[in-house]
Amino acid sequence: MNQLHTGQFYGQTNQIIHLNGLTLTDTEYTHEFVDWHFHENAYFTFILDGKLKEGNKKEIYECLPGNLLFHNWQEPHYNIKPKGYARGFQIELNNLWFDKYDFNIKNLQGSIKITNIDIKLLLYKIFKESKIGDNTSILSIQTLILKAVEEMFRNSDIETDTKPRWVSRIKEILFYEFSDRLTLEYLSDTLGIHPVHLSRDFSKYFHCNLGEYIRKLKIQKSYTLLSNKQLTLTEIAYNCGFSDQSHFSRCFKSEAGISPKSYRKLIAD
Repeated sequence: MNQLHTGQFYGQTNQIIHLNGLTLTDTEYTHEFVDWHFHENAYFTFILDGKLKEGNKKEIYECLPGNLLFHNWQEPHYNIKPKGYARGFQIELNNLWFDKYDFNIKNLQGSIKITNIDIKLLLYKIFKESKIGDNTSILSIQTLILKAVEEMFRNSDIETDTKPRWVSRIKEILFYEFSDRLTLEYLSDTLGIHPVHLSRDFSKYFHCNLGEYIRKLKIQKSYTLLSNKQLTLTEIAYNCGFSDQSHFSRCFKSEAGISPKSYRKLIAD
């Protein structure tokens, strides 16, 4: 079984950044099939464009734009890429980095599909900073990665058995039905939970209120669509549930720090 060393991924490397214990790689996937292999470092792999299937000893992940996986070091897996363009962003973290910040890597065994939207939005910001490359980008990248890993260790997405059943149900409902038309009454009726109880406890598990979470879902979806050059910003705005392009641009810039047009240019460059 092949072992890939720091900065090595199957495909065409567009960019690689080495920091202190961290390695960021922008990769176009070119192999239709990659046999079982493992990496010497733990790493995030974030799908920016296209489709990818990744399998390990326990399960198979169907990866689409916006999907985020975390692999512990030396975790064996294989990849299958359907025909077409596919691109990913990887962040490797060596064991010394985890030791430096007192993270116990043993708590993150195997491969994990991360559904926490806050971590995903942080990954988009890290990717953005890797492309801006100004005098503050390195500090921003280091800070954002530390925040993402802290969130991953703190978040119970990995251990869902301690959460009420409605938490996973509402996450699924919001993922497929997020829009301005959603109401607290509709959600409480669907879940069989009193509106007061739902409103009060939602922030306990999602660390924001319902409206803020729905806005994050919209922004996340817009990120996945901005790489599609066939879609106008107005079409993306409507597809993501915004009332118009202006509203979309304001919300996107508030979250991402740059306009949708500027982010689209970063992806293209």
